[in-house]
Amino acid sequence: MSAPGHPRFEVLVDVLIAGAGPAGLVIGLSLARVGVRVLVVEKRSRLSTVSRALVASTRTMEILRSWGLEDAVRAGSADAEPSGRLAPTLLSADGRRFPLGYPDARQAARVSPTGPVWVPQSHLEPILLARLRPHPTAAVRLNCELVDLLPERDRVRVVLRDAAHGRRWEATARYVVGADGAHSTVRERLGIGMDGPSVHGEYHGVQFRAPISGFLPGRPCGLNVITQRDAGGILAPRGPDDRWHYGQQRGPGRPGLADLPVERVTELIAAATGVADLRPRIERVSAFAFAARIADRYRRGRCLLIGDAAHQMTPRGGTGMNTAIHDAYDLGWRLAWVLRGWADPELLDGYEADRRPVGLHNVLRSADPDGARRTVEEALPWDLHGRVAHRWLPRGGRRLSTLDLLGDGLTALIRPGGSTGTGGPAEAEPPVAGLHAPVTTHVLDEDTADALGVPPVGSMLLTPGGRPAARVGNAPRH
Repeated sequence: MSAPGHPRFEVLVDVLIAGAGPAGLVIGLSLARVGVRVLVVEKRSRLSTVSRALVASTRTMEILRSWGLEDAVRAGSADAEPSGRLAPTLLSADGRRFPLGYPDARQAARVSPTGPVWVPQSHLEPILLARLRPHPTAAVRLNCELVDLLPERDRVRVVLRDAAHGRRWEATARYVVGADGAHSTVRERLGIGMDGPSVHGEYHGVQFRAPISGFLPGRPCGLNVITQRDAGGILAPRGPDDRWHYGQQRGPGRPGLADLPVERVTELIAAATGVADLRPRIERVSAFAFAARIADRYRRGRCLLIGDAAHQMTPRGGTGMNTAIHDAYDLGWRLAWVLRGWADPELLDGYEADRRPVGLHNVLRSADPDGARRTVEEALPWDLHGRVAHRWLPRGGRRLSTLDLLGDGLTALIRPGGSTGTGGPAEAEPPVAGLHAPVTTHVLDEDTADALGVPPVGSMLLTPGGRPAARVGNAPRH
């Protein structure tokens, strides 16, 4: 494992995370905030400056809200309607709206204490990194990549390389998480295959600023499909202060936006907006290939995959980053429980059983040419994924959601005068086979208990993700 001619340094951690995109940062934060020693390595010298992600979904915002990050995320969001619009240009009066599957403010308020936000990935990642770095059990190394790994019975040995100077050293972790993207080294070293075409298409995008909002009669739609023949593509608001994104899928044998001179790109943006004399300030032009594929499996021994390492999606539907974040959050509490002795290692088997069906659904949606169009009724259940229902609780004037009751261990919800049925923390047998996490009990009023389906006797026992504990406790082995 040690490279000849390079000194060997040993780094010991509980979890080594390869990749500092949204998935890697979320799982790092999930673990570090409960005292798990984590090392996050990222081969890039800085975080993403490309705003590929379209929207932070309702469930994503619930997770960020639970960490006190909602206001910071919203500060960098665009004021947009969560719907799509098909029109010759952005300013055309004869456009036709279509649903994207994201609830508007009124719909979101019925099911959640928060709602979706039109925010670029380049705004979200620094917020997550800034929250992660101060934790005493977390370390983040940029310009550092995982180049090899060797799983052993009770640990994983990895080789890390300084991307700037080529120096190599070894690290030993109890678990390794591959959050290292579509071309995952972790997945490749584990020999895990992918199902689906390796390349589905190529997308070219331009991030720019221009005073467009002043020409609009109201809030822009979050996704605008421009049908004008010469300038057809996608226009989407990507933040405050009139920051926008213009993108096109490159056709076979045709030059893409990244291949064109700046003057021509400027002309295309002006034509797509419908503002003839618009002079956008172009900040970045990028191109990337996209695919619709999913890993054959999400785990091999002590190594697990999340995000694009586990599933790759086209931009249709805007589910890629959100699915990655939800993967990371689910795997994060599972790893924390196992490492703290709150659950048997078999709990990790339930990660794939729980998350791969969602990944597969979203991969297939992204491969559908009409995959961006979904009603809220079709898309929202896949986003919320069976977490406990949201209800505002009467707590002395303080706005407290049922989701705010969820803690780091098990959460038991009972009716007035009821009992958890677990016998309390001193009971010899855990409330669910294989789970030994502490139980925090909350007494609900009868109306809320009825709305949530709390049984007349006993409790509704929930994981940190708000799903029934019995379901994860009985997850099948692979």
